[in-house]
Amino acid sequence: MTLDQSFVERNRASTERIRSLAARLSDEELQHRVGEHWTVAITLAHIAFWDRRVMYVLDMTQRDGKLFIPAIDIFVNDLSLPFWAAIPPREAARIAIETAEALDKRLEAYPAALLEEIHAYNKRWVERALHRGAHLDEAEAALKG
Repeated sequence: MTLDQSFVERNRASTERIRSLAARLSDEELQHRVGEHWTVAITLAHIAFWDRRVMYVLDMTQRDGKLFIPAIDIFVNDLSLPFWAAIPPREAARIAIETAEALDKRLEAYPAALLEEIHAYNKRWVERALHRGAHLDEAEAALKG
């Protein structure tokens, strides 16, 4: 089965959404609360972290020629929170944009058979717009108050 390539444009659009959000917000707005413990900047750092995880999956899958599934769980968010909070807001935005751009390019050029295997296991590892969009929706809703 051939993977529907529409994820490419959705991923690019979500990367552009990160860039647009970061460009229009002041440093103060990047510190705006999103929920009880997060800020917009922490949201961006979180997105970058999970995008980097996918890049690692891509690296290891391509190296081994078979699907690599890292032993990592959602509790990492709670453990990483103090580190993400320590990142200056503008740096969190820069890291999120650069990581999203690099991952988008990598996914676009990734070997099709391996990409299909990854997608079959977890579509969110390929369709990054799903994860990015959910968090960007939360951040933008919080900014609107």
